[in-house]
Amino acid sequence: GSWFGSDDGFATLILYRPGPLHVVTHRSCPTVSYALRIAKSLFSPNSDGACPTCHGQGVVYTDLAMMTGVSAPCEDCAGRRFRPEVLEYRVAGRDISEVLDMTVAEASTYFTQDAPSKPVAAALSLLRQVGLDYLRLGQPLTTLSGGERQRLKLASRIDGDAPVIVLDEPTTGLHLADTATLVEMMQNLVDAGHTLVVIEHNLAVIAAADHIIDIGPGAGHDGGQVVFEGSPAELVSASAQSANLTGRYLAAAVH
Repeated sequence: GSWFGSDDGFATLILYRPGPLHVVTHRSCPTVSYALRIAKSLFSPNSDGACPTCHGQGVVYTDLAMMTGVSAPCEDCAGRRFRPEVLEYRVAGRDISEVLDMTVAEASTYFTQDAPSKPVAAALSLLRQVGLDYLRLGQPLTTLSGGERQRLKLASRIDGDAPVIVLDEPTTGLHLADTATLVEMMQNLVDAGHTLVVIEHNLAVIAAADHIIDIGPGAGHDGGQVVFEGSPAELVSASAQSANLTGRYLAAAVH
């Protein structure tokens, strides 16, 4: 089963069953078969579907004045963030709270490539391409690292026509295996005609670059100065004849 949206502010809830296609209500009455049009805002914890007690936060905060405040799961929604009537709607046995608790990887299996789910599956595929398949669908942006937020934004640009994309240390917080996935994704963007400008110190990213501008020691708030321009191979070669620190460490990493 799947949710799919329309441009008029409503969502249609459908359930696939063996045999003829039936569109049924959330109560799954076998004698009723019709399209149920539901406001999309019900399925957002930041809108009409939010629990009125915790306002869609899932927790209730208590201010302790001079002390650090404390939070506790909302007793009315049990931390699920939605009104009870919203949680009555289920697709393939799961309500919206359970769907938002899925990781991108889990949701990729849940939302198949059938016609109603295809836009969702396509969006999930982009998140997996940028190495974010471990994030939960409902995970707050405030819990993401700077590198994760950049890759989240990048996922929205992969199929776009932005000629130049600037990334500032996108490997921040990444495991080495995820860095390899990120490098592959950046190569795909370049192959698709995009120009990437990446500010990075990770040697795997530097080694994969087409052109390097090395600011050298004393960069940052001191401004630094350009000590090298060229390809990774030229940087490694130049380091053998100079005191270029980046080239020296890059040579050790690629050999």
